This record gives sequence, structure tokens and C-alpha cells, in this order.
Amino acid sequence: MNVSSGRQTVIYFIFFSVGLIYLMRLFYIQVIDDSYKSSADNNVQRLVVEYPSRGLIYDRNGELLVYNEPVYDLMIIPKQAKNMADSLELCRLIGITPEDYTEKYRKAKLYSPVKPSLFEKQLSVETYATLQEKLYKFSGFFVLPRTLRKYPTPIAAHLFGYIGEVDSSITRKNPYYRDGDYIGKSGIEQAYESKLRGQRGSRRVMVDVFNREKGSYMGGKYDTASVAGNNLTLSLDRDLQEYGERLFANKVGAVVAIEPSTGEILACVSNPSYDPNLLVGRTRTKNYALLLKDPTKPLFNRALMAYYPPGSTFKLINDLIGEQEGVLNAQTSYYCDGGYHMGSQTVKCDARHGSLALESAIAHSCNTYHCYVFRSIVDQKKFRSTEEGYEVWRNHVLTFGIGKRLFSDLPQELKGNVPTVQYYDKYFGKGRWKSSTVVSLSIGQGELGITPLQMANTMCIIANNGYFYIPHIVKKIDNTLNPDKRFTEKNYTDIDPKYYAIVQQGMESVVESGTAAGSKIKGITVCGKTGTAQNPHGKDHSLFVGYAPRENPKIAIGIMVENGGWGSDWGAPIASLMIEKYLTDSISRPELEKRMLEGVVQPKIYMEKKAPEQKKDSTTTKDKAVIVAKLNATVKNKSVR
Repeated sequence: MNVSSGRQTVIYFIFFSVGLIYLMRLFYIQVIDDSYKSSADNNVQRLVVEYPSRGLIYDRNGELLVYNEPVYDLMIIPKQAKNMADSLELCRLIGITPEDYTEKYRKAKLYSPVKPSLFEKQLSVETYATLQEKLYKFSGFFVLPRTLRKYPTPIAAHLFGYIGEVDSSITRKNPYYRDGDYIGKSGIEQAYESKLRGQRGSRRVMVDVFNREKGSYMGGKYDTASVAGNNLTLSLDRDLQEYGERLFANKVGAVVAIEPSTGEILACVSNPSYDPNLLVGRTRTKNYALLLKDPTKPLFNRALMAYYPPGSTFKLINDLIGEQEGVLNAQTSYYCDGGYHMGSQTVKCDARHGSLALESAIAHSCNTYHCYVFRSIVDQKKFRSTEEGYEVWRNHVLTFGIGKRLFSDLPQELKGNVPTVQYYDKYFGKGRWKSSTVVSLSIGQGELGITPLQMANTMCIIANNGYFYIPHIVKKIDNTLNPDKRFTEKNYTDIDPKYYAIVQQGMESVVESGTAAGSKIKGITVCGKTGTAQNPHGKDHSLFVGYAPRENPKIAIGIMVENGGWGSDWGAPIASLMIEKYLTDSISRPELEKRMLEGVVQPKIYMEKKAPEQKKDSTTTKDKAVIVAKLNATVKNKSVR
């Protein structure tokens, strides 16, 4: 009796266990695992992602700069394509090998046998037109429409930036993005990504046994419409930008032009550059790799990221600081005998100017004069030490937006460099350096580093008698003015407005009768300053900064031509041509234009080599000071203007 009862219990337990297993399996299939549901759904319906049209980009005059071109992503549901007999024909139609097909199928199946995944991206309109006629033959395959950026005029690549596929680091941080989405990677595309991208939508469609659409699922009840991205109107002038890039052909450097009354960027040229269409489509990855390896660094935006010694263009700031500190006025004179002498060292001048006042010193770019001005500022009796005087001078410089980011709406903007007291203390030793030690700063040499964007912004400050608007490139979002309040607020220097007049007069004299007289524009009063930045790696750099017209300025400009020599050789002529082009839409000096367009100023480009491992520096602070002094002597024994 007990044995029989025990057997019944075992049998009941077995039946109960089997039943429980079946119930758990059914629960898993119906509730947890959606593969069967997905497989069934995919046989009768398809979820189609509606990617929004990315916002268009126009210039300040309504000229189209960036638009969208349709492309098509080929999707696959591996389970439905498992026994496809025409794989070779599909390979031929989309331009891949059978080996490619096998690998793509394997990856898709690994992701999910029953869920759609990307098989081949960005098929052209022509390829899709051919494929569409035969798509019914390829079970498990369907097409999703996408768009690619196109550039009717291949300019301003660094400004526009480019878009690329998101990676896992982006999808983890931002839940909006999914695998296969695209995002702005640099330039305007990155800075205004949230405005340009739009909002993704989706729709469910019924399909037949040949995977052809047969209408909406449940009348579109579950569909969501995509929302196109916002269009952007830039402050950029297309014609001026294109002209600037033409002038920089076969040259290395950058030029930035800004409207002083608004801070709107009119042109932003960096060369070497590239055709923005190269970073679009199926060859983007290959082209990007080639650009990355190019020793001329075409991906590097010199206008925002390159630190250049400003050379003699910096003398204007030094003069304004001298006026503010009460050590300089229009009548202040210094004698130039061909250089500024400091013991055995000399900062040479390009001529013996004799006795000069401020306006003439600016017009003829006298190094001697401006060295005296710098020392007069730093060595004032009211300061207890050189360090204190230098710190006051440096703080004045910072108010011009130099040595710190301007916080424009262009990413990757760098701050430049104005060395600190701590830097010199570390280099020379605390209390072991004087104004004469760093006097090369007065003529824009030494450790100073300024970007072309900052050069142009400094001209806005002088044109506006002491204030600037943060430079920016986006003028409107759709039809609404850029709502960022930063771009409508005035930013003031700590220089009294009354001190700018004499500097402006000196800048006018630079172009009328001084170092840039060869770049005069008939009928337009230009205020400017040439500069020559010493370059330890080759020929000196050519610079020019300026604005025009003097009354009611419309354009401010900063330009750097690497290895161009004197500022009057390349910087001033190119700047004057761009100013004339913008203000008059014509060129009255065809010979000068021809010379600038055809001129070649190409520094030698060397492939970068891995630097050898350096030994620990055992040099003492005293030794370093001696070494630096010798290096400075080499610099100071050259003429700069």
C-alpha cells in the first residue's frame, strides 16, 4: 500500500514537472522572447524608420551652401533571406563581392535572425533605381531612404564640418541616438546638431510574400511623422569666402573677416583645406584616413586653432595699454637709431627712424619705439616689482580677448597664449627677470600666441572704440535671429574709448603712407597694420590686420600667410583685395589680384617622425635662463615690422 502510494506520488510529480516546464516555455516564448512574434510580424508588416531631412544651410544673402541628397540603406532580415537563390545578382546590382555578402549576412544574423539590420548603406539614386525593379526577387531585403549632405560650392569645409555615424559612446550618453544614426562631428554640424538633426519618425506598412509594400498597417494608427531639422542662415558671405580661398591657393595660413557692428563672421579661410564632398557617402572613411595622413594637415583649422606670434600687429594693443597707464600720448617721442639696445643685445629696426611720435611710430612700425613703450608700462614706479607691472600689462591684454577663448559658436576654438608671471618665474627663476628680459613681447614676439580669429576680433575692438561682440557664424535659425544672447551683448576692454583715436590715425597712416602703402584702395579709407612674425622653422610669416572704411566700419580682417615674409608682401595685399571685394563687389587692381592668385608661398612639408624618448632634464634654473637669453638674443637681433 505504501509502495503504490509512493509510485503515484512520483508519477504525479513527473506530470507536474513536465507541465510546469511547458508552461514556463510558453511563457518565455509569448512574453519574454519576441523573436517568434518578430518573425511573424515581419512576414506581414514592416517597421519603416522615417529619417528627417537635415536642416539646410544658407549664406547671409540666401545662397544655398549645404543641401541634402537622397540615398538608400539596404536592410536585411536574415531568416527571410536564408535560402535566397539570387545572391549573386544582388551582389552585382549593389557592387559587392560574394565574400562581402557572406560576411554581411553573418553579422546581420549574429545581431538578430528575425530583426532588420543594415546590410549595405548609402546606395546612390542610380543604384537604387536599378535595384528597385528587382527587389521583389530578394526575399528578406528592403530599402530605407536616407539623405547625405551635398555642397554645391566646395568651400568652407572647416566651418561646415562633417557628419558621421554614432558610436556606442554617443548612444550611451544620449538616448535619442540609435545605431545607424548620424551626428555632427565637427564645425557647424556639431555645434548646431540639435537644431539641424530634426526628429525621427516611423510607420508600419503591410507587405506581401514578395516583401512589397501593400499599404499602411491599421490605417497608420501607430505611425509618427518625422520633423525636418531647422534651416540655418549663416553670416558667411559665400562670394567673399570663395574669393579668400582662391587667394590662398598654393599658400598656407588663414584669414578671418568679421562685421564689427555685429560680430558676424563674414569669411573664415584656412588653407590647406579640402572639398567637403569628400567626407560624404560610402567613401567617407577612406577619404578621411587619407586626409588624416596628409602631411599638410588639411583637417587642421588654422583660423581657430593655430597659435601665431602676432608680430608688429600687436604694437597697437601695447600702445593702447601705454595710453591707459598714462605713460604714452600722441606727443610722446622716442629716438630710433636703428634698434633698441639692452647691454650687448639689440632689438633691431628696419631703418633709422630718428625721433618719432606715436602716429609715425605706428605708420612705420618702429620696433625701438614700442620697446620703450613696453618698458615704460612695466617699470612704472607705482609697481613694487617687475612681476606686478607685468601682471597689470597682461591683464590689460586679456580684456582684448587674447589668451582666452572668445566662446564663439564654432567648436574647437583655442585660447592662444599670453605667458603668466608664474611661467617666467619657472623659466628664469623668481626675481631673476626684468622688463628687458621679455621686451620682445612688445613687438609681438616671444611666447605670445594668437589665433587669426582673435586678430580679426582685435580689429573689431579698435574699430568700435573699445568693445566687441562675440564672433559668431549663425545669423538665423529658420527665420528667427540667433536667440543666443551672448552674441548681442557688448564686451568691453579696460581701455578708455578716448585713447583709440590716435591709434586709428596711425593705422590709417600705415595704409596711406606707411608699411602697407602698396595696398591702398582708391576711394576707401583703410586702417591697418602690417606684421612680420619670426619663424624658427623657415622664412618669417606675413601678417596684416585692419578694418574699413574708417568711418562706419563694415569689415574687420586678420590674416596670416605662413612663410610669406614681410607683412606688406602677402598679408596686406590679400587683405586689401578681400576688403575691396566685399565693399564694392569688384576689383580695381587686376595686376595685384593676378599676382596674389598665382603666387606660390609653400613651406617645406616634412612627414612627422616619432620623437625619441628624451632624457631627464638636469639643467638648472640658472642654466635655463642663460640658454633662453641666448635664444632671445637671436630673435632680438632681427628686424620685425
